Amino acid sequence: MPTTTRRSLQTSPPTHASRSLQTSTLILGIGNLLMGDEGVGVHLAQRLAEKDFPPGVDVLDGGTGGFHLMDYFTSYPCVILIDATLDGRPPGTIRLLEPRFSSEFPRSMSTHDIGLRDLLEGLQVMGRMPKVYLFAVSIVELQEMHIGLSPEVEGVMGELMEQVEGLAGRLVLRRSLETLASIGLLASKSGDFDEHR
Repeated sequence: MPTTTRRSLQTSPPTHASRSLQTSTLILGIGNLLMGDEGVGVHLAQRLAEKDFPPGVDVLDGGTGGFHLMDYFTSYPCVILIDATLDGRPPGTIRLLEPRFSSEFPRSMSTHDIGLRDLLEGLQVMGRMPKVYLFAVSIVELQEMHIGLSPEVEGVMGELMEQVEGLAGRLVLRRSLETLASIGLLASKSGDFDEHR
């Protein structure tokens, strides 16, 4: 089961009726803590739990993923996903991807790959796929029964945290501007917004 790692996050996902600016973005770390670098997403979620985010951002340790996360994916319009990938790149390489379909996720995502892909394909079929930003962190190997991170991956955790925090802040700002525009308090500029800035 997923572990909610931020005190402000409910033990269950927000309902459709309660969904608002206060539940606009979910930072979701995926991985297996018992397999070394494969758990990088979970490590990051646990560290981000101690950070102060603007209203509208929640953090979740999603464990190894699977269908038990479906309610979370359907409860947030934006999901920032952090996961390890065995892609042949140098360990600690960070890539930000914006997959729109399950087929666009890296095929080299690790041990929980099948469960996560099944979940995403199910969301597509239902027409309930949120906007997903994927931070893929390259690792070299799976280390069974090893809880810590390799020096290469540990060395980029600070940069990864900054990138995730920065993206989350920009997404909340965009949603705030869109909300103001929707009630006529601000001219709509959402088409000019670039979350990568």
